[in-house]
Amino acid sequence: IFFLQVEVLDAKTREQPPGYVLKGKSLRDDEILQNLPVGTTATMYFKDLGPQLGWTMVFLAEYIGPLLSYLLFYFRIPYFYSNRYALSSSPHPVVTLACVCHTFHYTKRLIETIFVHRFSHGTMPLRTIVKNCAYYWGFSAWLAYYINHPLYTPPSYGELQVNYALILFVMCEMGNFSIHLTLNKLRGDGPKGRRFPMPNKNPFTWLFFFVSCPNYTYEVGAWVSFSIMTQCLPVAFYTLLGFIQMTIWAKGKHRAYIREFKDYPSLRVAIIPLIL
Repeated sequence: IFFLQVEVLDAKTREQPPGYVLKGKSLRDDEILQNLPVGTTATMYFKDLGPQLGWTMVFLAEYIGPLLSYLLFYFRIPYFYSNRYALSSSPHPVVTLACVCHTFHYTKRLIETIFVHRFSHGTMPLRTIVKNCAYYWGFSAWLAYYINHPLYTPPSYGELQVNYALILFVMCEMGNFSIHLTLNKLRGDGPKGRRFPMPNKNPFTWLFFFVSCPNYTYEVGAWVSFSIMTQCLPVAFYTLLGFIQMTIWAKGKHRAYIREFKDYPSLRVAIIPLIL
């Protein structure tokens, strides 16, 4: 499938109209050509964006892979480990708990993709999807290999460490889901009714008092707790990479809020309350 990107230039000045298509950016999907301030004559430039996929399909592809690949290692499908461990199970309860948490996390993501998320951009280039899937699928298999390995050793502080990490994980997952529901309701008015998110009666949304993207804050918290629960170095490394990427996204969103809304709360930062 090929999608076209449209740019509109004034026929006399050959420049882009003020407020539209600045610095080569394409028009929004909801723009109507007859409403653009370009006079009676305009020249349209079409750009072939190449093969694209809708964002729902993008996230489904990204999340189904980690969900299934982790389970393959958990059940120790033959050839992953030594043959004598094939189709066996770990004697450590934390390994099963980690599988439950990982499965819950990506199942929640799939449900949110289908029923909760609303996407501001219509599509993603196919080459980017391949790269993203390689990242998610590859890291999931890497984490699962070590956590479910027959020589895996449980956390140093035993059940105490695991239980506290589990409590933190559950709270962060609930917080992340609460923020996604809040953002879903926020976008119900469409692009003409845009407003910035605010906390409500749900305590998990109170993080909006301090950060612009609490969904990323909770996401990082969930992976930090998973790292503590499993005490696995690859998980900690994956968490660090995710934190760096989500910080970049959060800072970009934070700057966009400040530019768009003059009354945006000054106390808010991007992702970590009062710090970052």
